[in-house]
Amino acid sequence: MEVRIKEHPILGEVKKGRLVKFTHDGQVFEGYEGEPIAVALKAAGVLVHRYTEKKHSPRGVFCAIGRCTDCVMIVNGEPNIRTCVTPLKEGMTVDTQYGTSDEPFVKELKEAK
Repeated sequence: MEVRIKEHPILGEVKKGRLVKFTHDGQVFEGYEGEPIAVALKAAGVLVHRYTEKKHSPRGVFCAIGRCTDCVMIVNGEPNIRTCVTPLKEGMTVDTQYGTSDEPFVKELKEAK
């Protein structure tokens, strides 16, 4: 099932960029250059972008306009990147973010799984 918007009543026809490869948590995926990272992830079946620091709750896309920060991930080694408004580029590395990306929290959460 295709999850990408092909035509929009206000924006018109949505043009696709070229197909590019990117890595998510060590796994290679494909998406269209220029589309939001979050769209490429959703098309690949990835819904969880981060885990909250206090309750370790999963979060994903909520507002999709860059305001809520539920979609933040570690992109090319930089934490807290809003994936709903960040364009996909060839060779990007996108990793699930654990809390504020503090190493002790990451280790604690991974050991709890």
